[in-house]
Amino acid sequence: MRWSRSISTALLAAVAQTVVAAPAPSSSSSHLNKRYIEERDGIAYNVFEHYETASKMSFVKNSGVCETTPGVNQYSGYLEVGKNMSMWFWFFEARNKPAEAPLVTWFNGGPGCSSMIGLFQEHGPCQFYNNATEPSLNPWSWNNYANMLYVDQPIGTGFSYGDDPVNSTVTAAPYVWNLLQAFYASFPEYACRDFGIFTESYGGHYGPEFAHYIQDQNAAIDAGTVAGEKLALKAVGINNGWFDSTIQERAGIEFAIGNSYRPLINESTAAALYDVFDKRCKPALDKCVATGGDAECADADSICINEVDGPISAATDFDTYDIRQPSKDPFPPNTYVDYLRRPDVMQKIGAKVRYESCPNAPGVGFGRTGDDARSFLDTLSEVVQTGMQVLLWAGDADYICNWMGNLHVADAVKYANATQFGEAGMEDYKVAGVAKGQFKTAGNLSFMRVFEAGHEVPYYQPEASFQVFMQIMQGEVPSST
Repeated sequence: MRWSRSISTALLAAVAQTVVAAPAPSSSSSHLNKRYIEERDGIAYNVFEHYETASKMSFVKNSGVCETTPGVNQYSGYLEVGKNMSMWFWFFEARNKPAEAPLVTWFNGGPGCSSMIGLFQEHGPCQFYNNATEPSLNPWSWNNYANMLYVDQPIGTGFSYGDDPVNSTVTAAPYVWNLLQAFYASFPEYACRDFGIFTESYGGHYGPEFAHYIQDQNAAIDAGTVAGEKLALKAVGINNGWFDSTIQERAGIEFAIGNSYRPLINESTAAALYDVFDKRCKPALDKCVATGGDAECADADSICINEVDGPISAATDFDTYDIRQPSKDPFPPNTYVDYLRRPDVMQKIGAKVRYESCPNAPGVGFGRTGDDARSFLDTLSEVVQTGMQVLLWAGDADYICNWMGNLHVADAVKYANATQFGEAGMEDYKVAGVAKGQFKTAGNLSFMRVFEAGHEVPYYQPEASFQVFMQIMQGEVPSST
């Protein structure tokens, strides 16, 4: 999820944090790595100490929680990505041919929202059906096709705990790379596999930056200036992403008056908000871009939140993540939160702290640096220019990172096929002959609008989501069945 505007505004007033760089890997031989079993608090952890990133991974194998398909392995636990920084991960092998399947990492947004949201509410091996208090197998889980790694970052998110030096998308990337390096070292059988990054919401920042950082590290490994395992990054998928405030703040007004469900504001309010955008919000965002200053970017974020988004949210009662729902009725239901807080479940999976889905603390630094207002459109363009498959897709009932804004972002991407993409028309995306959305493609960039879906697209359209996920990871563009 992307923060609600009221939360991020409050965070702008907190005290600044000091940036601490992630530890740089150094050249060494793999024989310096260590493996052993360690029992702590009644939990037997498999421990792997990774010399090159000075990190320690502690995990439980086959907890029996969530994924109960016979013969499918799972691993859950922590990686020490820095001093007093324990990052939570939960890995599920593919249900089909795991030795051949690609590896995909999932990040929820926020900043500061747990990837357990994606695991339990969207596309993980299990979900809660019909008000049940125990999860059942999800037939459309993405681990039907891929080996799936879910990560809670930055520190303080979900089950992750310790000191959190991360205060921006850019400072988050090295810690994610450290986790992936330690993961590959601990599970070398996944090295050289096709690798994908899928994310949503604030993932419009995370996805481009993490992909770009990985590509830079790959180049440094080739140049001999960094020791590590290259990641065969083949695809990036971002649904309902927040990429560029200048484009998407204006699109919020466009969506509020012109979405296909119900107008959230009237014509006169829309006209007034466009005027506010032009005179107050956009100039502040322009100043953020021009100066790059933390104060200017935080100020721009605050102005746009309070003077553009605020009046829209106050105009009528709606859930910003699904405008068809009332604001006080969380949807999808948060049953999984109570489940993950159960002592017996925590014991089984090796969790050490009380689960929090979207705590405020991890995003304090992001609010201070005005990270929300910073554009990652140029970074996205650079990623697309490398030729990997990139999918931007969005549920059309989501307001906060709506499909209109995501389409405008896609149209603004600079790459070899940009003109062709801009001129392309939308066509139906079908699953077994039934239209589930519309899409367009040129070269290696695709955009998709998903019908009857809110912010967490796979929850609403699981079959269509699995189909397009599999197509993108296979190096293909979306195509109907």
